[in-house]
Amino acid sequence: MTLEQQITTDMKTAMKAKDKVSLRGIRAIKSAILLQKTDGSGKELDKDGEIALLQKLVKSRRDSLDIYTKQNREDLAATEREEIEVISRYLPEALSEEELGKLVDDVIAKTGASGMKDMGKVMGMANKAAAGRAEGKAIAAMVKTKLAS
Repeated sequence: MTLEQQITTDMKTAMKAKDKVSLRGIRAIKSAILLQKTDGSGKELDKDGEIALLQKLVKSRRDSLDIYTKQNREDLAATEREEIEVISRYLPEALSEEELGKLVDDVIAKTGASGMKDMGKVMGMANKAAAGRAEGKAIAAMVKTKLAS
């Protein structure tokens, strides 16, 4: 089942249950999918594209959440937290700190990286290997730690 089909099914369920929180998050995903499909590129949304789209939605909401928190707008921050939770349901399970460390170690071993000059090479492979299960900031921090030691 594609993400779009899953979203449509979940939207119907949320509407019947009158779950406004879930419905708001699901509608945001549906909107982003429709925008992606009609952007004129003619590309189909594959599994990697779906994950990237969901990550982008979560990242934008986290950025907004930070802004609202700094401005003491708890009403708006709560809305962002709710939407992050709903959108995150459709992302693959996140890697733990240990799993991410092992993944980065494997990538470093494969690339033969020896220092910070190889960070770009390691980051590219690590991002592909993590495939939506870890944030770029977390991967970068882990790579820096591993390469610096």
